[in-house]
Amino acid sequence: MTSYNVAESNVRKTWLLLTVFLILIIGVGWIFSYALESPGILYFAVGFSIFMSFSSYWYSDKIVLSMAGARLIKKSDNPTLYRIVENLCITAGLPFPKVYIINDNQPNAFATGRDKKHAVVAVTQGLLEKLEKAELEGVIAHELSHIKNKDMLLQTMVVVLVGVIALASNMFLRIGFYGRGRRDSRGNLGVLLVILGIISAVLAPIAANLIKLAISRKREFLADANGALITRYPEGLARALEKIAQDPNPLRKANTATAHLYISNPFRGERSQGWFAKLFMTHPPTEERITALMGMKI
Repeated sequence: MTSYNVAESNVRKTWLLLTVFLILIIGVGWIFSYALESPGILYFAVGFSIFMSFSSYWYSDKIVLSMAGARLIKKSDNPTLYRIVENLCITAGLPFPKVYIINDNQPNAFATGRDKKHAVVAVTQGLLEKLEKAELEGVIAHELSHIKNKDMLLQTMVVVLVGVIALASNMFLRIGFYGRGRRDSRGNLGVLLVILGIISAVLAPIAANLIKLAISRKREFLADANGALITRYPEGLARALEKIAQDPNPLRKANTATAHLYISNPFRGERSQGWFAKLFMTHPPTEERITALMGMKI
């Protein structure tokens, strides 16, 4: 599959995600409005879903950068990093993105933004200090591949929309308790809503992780391969992935909502080794990624 086909596929997935989100929230709002005989709930659901869809498209990158504690830098702040990004952008045929640095010892990086003209590459201080130039180029090329493939918007929007789904499930539970005392010809509505609220509250985070899992693993292999094609040196990225995976430092602002954005799982220690965490890993095993890179013939 060519980069163009991948990019177009990711654009379609982004619009599909927005459509499913709108249908889900409005559908839940309709159920509430019907069950509680309150049209205002449906009006709220429609307005809320449209507002959050708009916000996730235009502001999800800013939300993610704030959650990561990233700060925008100028060329004078780090000329070496800027030159690397500039050279790789020329090779990849991309406009120069904004560059952010996260003040953290763990080596890691991610890309975000709604399109290539509004793209962002964020790297940690640990990445700059612990990787050699060829390894750093491999990581930056990997992130630029996400921008070129147009999948960073999809991944970033997931952060916001999944959070909204969790919020909606919580609202479901609260409305259920609110309606406990209400009865009509259909029986005990309150009990039913409480049960549905509990079920949704349990299933929402699981469904959210499954969504991230479905769209994260394949994109990492593809970005690895495309990044290696940009640098013409797969070994550089392979060595970088090995160093990142072996680094023991935890990412201080690691968050389950944004973990799938990073080039490597930001969690360390027990939090990344538990059976539940492994079940919902958003990144393919580092060993498999390294093997794939070292098997490339460029």
